[in-house]
Amino acid sequence: MKNGTRKTMNKRTLTLTLMALPAAVILFIFSYLPICGLVVAFKEFRYDKGFLGSEWIGFQNFAYLFSSKDIWNVLRNTILLNLVFISVTLVISVTVALLMNEVHNRKVIKVTQTIMFFPYFMSWVVVGYLLYAYLHHEYGILNQILGFFGLHNISWYSQARYWPFILAFMNAWKAAGYYAVVYYAGLMGIDDTYYEAAALDGASRWQMVFKITLPMLKSIIIVMVLLQIGRIMYADFGLFFNLTRDAGALYSTTDVLDTFIYRTLRSTGDIGISSAAGCFQAIVGFCVIMTTNLAVRRLDKDSALF
Repeated sequence: MKNGTRKTMNKRTLTLTLMALPAAVILFIFSYLPICGLVVAFKEFRYDKGFLGSEWIGFQNFAYLFSSKDIWNVLRNTILLNLVFISVTLVISVTVALLMNEVHNRKVIKVTQTIMFFPYFMSWVVVGYLLYAYLHHEYGILNQILGFFGLHNISWYSQARYWPFILAFMNAWKAAGYYAVVYYAGLMGIDDTYYEAAALDGASRWQMVFKITLPMLKSIIIVMVLLQIGRIMYADFGLFFNLTRDAGALYSTTDVLDTFIYRTLRSTGDIGISSAAGCFQAIVGFCVIMTTNLAVRRLDKDSALF
């Protein structure tokens, strides 16, 4: 390799490294340094003694966490609702991306992408108040519509059975646009010659979707789903807290690990139990994503995350 070429490559590598350095520093500060705080999960933390001086109590915080009568309901809600969110969002976002791929007007695509991205940047606090305007028992828009048709009002914030559907709908409304744009970007990389050859062979649009588009999009879908599965023990606190308004009557179907930890910390002030719950979430998430990735790797090596 010539010296000039080597110098050019070193300069390019240095430039890319400097560009990535701020992100690497932020990742280290906010993702790796906090790992040291997990030691609190194994201690009876006292503010006057600090992290190092507090007494070791082993797995007592974990025992207290799992001895709660509500913990198994909380874990069930966390896992099942996240699975519903992943499934519903995947189907909607892929469908929207496929529909966008059929539109060839660039201005329409840009406007559509902007509109779909807008909910993703809205705060759950704002969305919670908008939802409250629809679901208020007396003045809510939905109850006004029900009354117009002679039906009885529904007390939405005291009927737990409706909320898995409401939360799944609101999560899809907020996140599906983001994932649809990601999948659409993947569709843009598919060579048009595949479709031209299929059209010459007499393939219909549906056949092209199932024989060309979805198989070519499979790798991106698997990566995105794996990343979501890795956080299956985590719940979007803003979604579950602000939309339900922390109504106790809804806990049977909406109480998840993050809201449970928040209430425990608020009532007991014991950060050891909260740290134990966070440690449990991290370990389970790591095991789940490793297991899922291993399964994908055995089925299709090229589609695995690593």
